[in-house]
Amino acid sequence: MRSMRRSRFVVLVAASLVTTACATTPDPAADPSSCRGDSGPLTIATGNATGVYAALGSALAKAVSAGSPIQATAVETGSTLRNVQQLSTGEYDIAFAQADSAADAVRGQGVFAEPQKIQALARIYSDYTQVVVSTGSGITTMADFKGRRISTGSPASGTELIADRLLVAAGLDPKKDVQPQSLDLAASVAAIKSGSIDGFVWSGGLPTQGIGDLFASDGSTVKLLDVSGLLPAMRKSDDVYAAGTIPAATYKTSGDVATISLPNLLVVRDDFSQADACAVTRILFQQKAALAAAVPAASGLDPKTATDTGPIQLNAGARAALAQLTG
Repeated sequence: MRSMRRSRFVVLVAASLVTTACATTPDPAADPSSCRGDSGPLTIATGNATGVYAALGSALAKAVSAGSPIQATAVETGSTLRNVQQLSTGEYDIAFAQADSAADAVRGQGVFAEPQKIQALARIYSDYTQVVVSTGSGITTMADFKGRRISTGSPASGTELIADRLLVAAGLDPKKDVQPQSLDLAASVAAIKSGSIDGFVWSGGLPTQGIGDLFASDGSTVKLLDVSGLLPAMRKSDDVYAAGTIPAATYKTSGDVATISLPNLLVVRDDFSQADACAVTRILFQQKAALAAAVPAASGLDPKTATDTGPIQLNAGARAALAQLTG
């Protein structure tokens, strides 16, 4: 009997503490001053060293640290899917993620054995599918990849997910019909320069530094493929995919190249501080001009479309920040 009374007492005290904590937790929607964030460290999972995620994540971390009590640090990573996995286990606090990978996470499909408890801070800029091939390879379509040495991106990356879906859309088996090489962006660029691969797939913002460097140094030996014809088949996998264009000025190519785009998101766990969510989201959009000066892809930031994160739920603190920004 004493044991039962003690257990009941512990439960009542715990419930009281939870109620008190909830009552005193700042609500950014009701109290705009709480949008400043909480003091403490925060890690942001980005991406490949020469990709847009890494550059924008670094710039964002500096802006957040300068504009709030939060001490943010950007960490270079190799994979959108691993970003989400390690976010879920608590290794990171915020992660960049492509919308298709994030959708798989909340649905518990693909590499995710069960639904992941993540939310979005915002829809940010769009990624563009950039399929680069050697001009001497004779490759003109994704179907021509049959039997070829192709880098499909880092293992368990967003690029790998898109590359596999593109190959399937082109009627190929990613494991049997090509010679897949699981290389990150820097290694893919080095490999196509050396001739050890015939082409590679990359999904990233415009411009992507690594690809820009490749076209600047070896532009006569490589080209971008138009993969826009595969969009209807890709949308059967996920409706986040849309038509996109890589302007000629991006990499100084002979003309615009039609392709497939998809949104990027900033994601957090569902227990992420609303005050921090509000602060980071507010700074992200308030500092758009400074971020875009450092990373051109950031020019795609728009608070009016930032709430379009479905099927990933928008964090309440982020929603409050966006409401304040758009009036």
